[in-house]
Amino acid sequence: MDELSLTVHPGEVFGLLGPNGAGKTTTIRMLTMQLKPTAGSIAYGGRDIYSPGEALRVKNMIGVVPQHINFDQDLTVGENLELHARLYHMDAAERRARINELLEYVELQGVINDGVRQLSGGMKRRLLIARALIHRPGILFLDEPTVALDPQVRRRIWELVRKLANDGATVLITTHYIEEAEELCDRVAIMNK
Repeated sequence: MDELSLTVHPGEVFGLLGPNGAGKTTTIRMLTMQLKPTAGSIAYGGRDIYSPGEALRVKNMIGVVPQHINFDQDLTVGENLELHARLYHMDAAERRARINELLEYVELQGVINDGVRQLSGGMKRRLLIARALIHRPGILFLDEPTVALDPQVRRRIWELVRKLANDGATVLITTHYIEEAEELCDRVAIMNK
């Protein structure tokens, strides 16, 4: 990747488009502090994310939906969300309320006690979104959230992304589907090589 510069505005759905290997996932990994850039800077709200003391603030303000499913396969839907909520030090009452709220939000309340292995691909994608929202982040990163999903499930994910944006979240989405970007994004940037 060479000299990427972009600004995403609060409340915007911003798309990064490009073919496989263009650098979209690498960019997401840098923006979410999973990979440190070799040059340049990243700022949220004008504050460099690598300044001393900023890591915890940044991690509390972002949610990440990775490209690949990464749940603990031995836990139920509810247990996976419970584990993630505990990582954010949410108390028991807040955890229960937030888990129920999010499962309703992504229309999965009926599978709270089901094992993750039992879920369809679309259900797992919606659960990834619920997990990323558990701590009420203001910025959500979606890394190719509809890859390998059938058109009907893809449309449900689109509806969920629109709902997130309408609820005030800033969303950065990577995709190589032009129709997805046209449907969801306020602005896009195209990455290649």
